[in-house]
Amino acid sequence: MNPPAAHAASSAASRPELPWFYGLTAAGARAFYQVLGRAEVAGLENIPRTGPFLMTANHASFLDPPLLGCFLPRPLRYFARKTLWIGPLAWALDQLNCIPLDRDGDGDIAGFKRVFAALQAGEAVQVFPEGTRTPDGNLQPPRRGAGLLAARLGVPVVPARVFGTYETLNRRQIIPRPFYRLGVTYGKPLLPADYDPGPKQSERYETVVARIMAAIAALPPPWENEKKRLGE
Repeated sequence: MNPPAAHAASSAASRPELPWFYGLTAAGARAFYQVLGRAEVAGLENIPRTGPFLMTANHASFLDPPLLGCFLPRPLRYFARKTLWIGPLAWALDQLNCIPLDRDGDGDIAGFKRVFAALQAGEAVQVFPEGTRTPDGNLQPPRRGAGLLAARLGVPVVPARVFGTYETLNRRQIIPRPFYRLGVTYGKPLLPADYDPGPKQSERYETVVARIMAAIAALPPPWENEKKRLGE
């Protein structure tokens, strides 16, 4: 088992300087997840150190976005409902690189323009292909929005999968259940040739997001290698 602290230490030399508030929040999130669920991480070597990419992951809990980003060696931009931009929270969301988006993301042209601008500027953007949190802990059918983003810009896509967040804090819970094992695995980046069938395909965006979702579904928990070593 390789705890995330070890991964973080090994990549410290290549980690770019983070904005102070983002870096402070990420450090607090890492500590929180370690205490809450002994969080483990695998595949950090698959994160591109430079250039734009989409981070795509399953969505089970409000815990997912910070868990996906707090161990990364570079900042990650997130979506958040535009209704949250109120008072001091608006400042915090801006400092955390959040992008305001309508709940129905497929119809928010202004939100997509912000995402395009971020990727064109070489940033990393996190997207949930399912669009909303799973109601039952299982992977849900994806929406076409993530496929549109990937195909239109032709950026690398990093599939990721979170584990244990549904059991810790799902739709039916108000208070997190502590000490349930948490983890996140980052897969190898998918290049356009891996996920895009081309503009002549009649259901191009649906095909793209289906391939991305399949890559997410194939990722094992970060403790899988530990089980293999122990012969389980």
